[in-house]
Amino acid sequence: MNKIEKLQDLRHFLARYGLPPERRPISLGGTRVDQALGGGLMPGALHEVFAEDWGAGGFAACLAIRTAGTKPLFWVRPDYEGLEYGGLHAQGIRELGGHPENLFLIKTANAAETLSAASDILSCPHVGALLLEISGQPRALDLVAGRKLNFLAGETGVTPILLREGAEALPSAALTRWHVSSSSSQGDDWGLPSFTAELSRNRIGPTGRFHLTWNPDDGLFHELAREQFAPNPGRMAAASFDRPVETERRFAI
Repeated sequence: MNKIEKLQDLRHFLARYGLPPERRPISLGGTRVDQALGGGLMPGALHEVFAEDWGAGGFAACLAIRTAGTKPLFWVRPDYEGLEYGGLHAQGIRELGGHPENLFLIKTANAAETLSAASDILSCPHVGALLLEISGQPRALDLVAGRKLNFLAGETGVTPILLREGAEALPSAALTRWHVSSSSSQGDDWGLPSFTAELSRNRIGPTGRFHLTWNPDDGLFHELAREQFAPNPGRMAAASFDRPVETERRFAI
């Protein structure tokens, strides 16, 4: 092998197996949640959403819409997920601020087929986001399978979001893990979709609990005004050590 062939082989190796290009995090909109995530949700990494109630599916869909942008969004789910948790409707995606024309729904027979389809989708860098919906504790979804998803996502930059319903949080390769339930909407009308999202695992920063409202007009999550800039919302400052003395002086006067 001459020098030119060696250089070509080296370039191919670096392009195929070298470090992935630097990817900027995608802002979710909330001030505190972006700070915890280091600027936003990291693309090209696996993120888990565990359902505490029916609202978690909407939260995962909003994350996928935000991450995909104008690129294709793939939603992969076994057939029994639709029977148990309801089907998808294009108008619902539109009302959440997504693009139904860019949504591709893939139905599979079981969790193993879902993971196989996910591997093929993650291999295409032109995909914006992948939403995997897997309930329970299937044997196919083990630590090795999670690492494979994370590896493929890191190579192409596609962001997989794994929605877990009726599942136990076990060790995984996910960069973040969320436990999500629905929350009361603000206002007198129907209100906007609101969630209580607990970031229970974050490999690159702190964890926390956030009350987020999704606005389909700007495609961002918003926090309550009283929590937006508060490092510890709902907590009161400790009483001053000299307050009893001041109280005595006031009464003495």
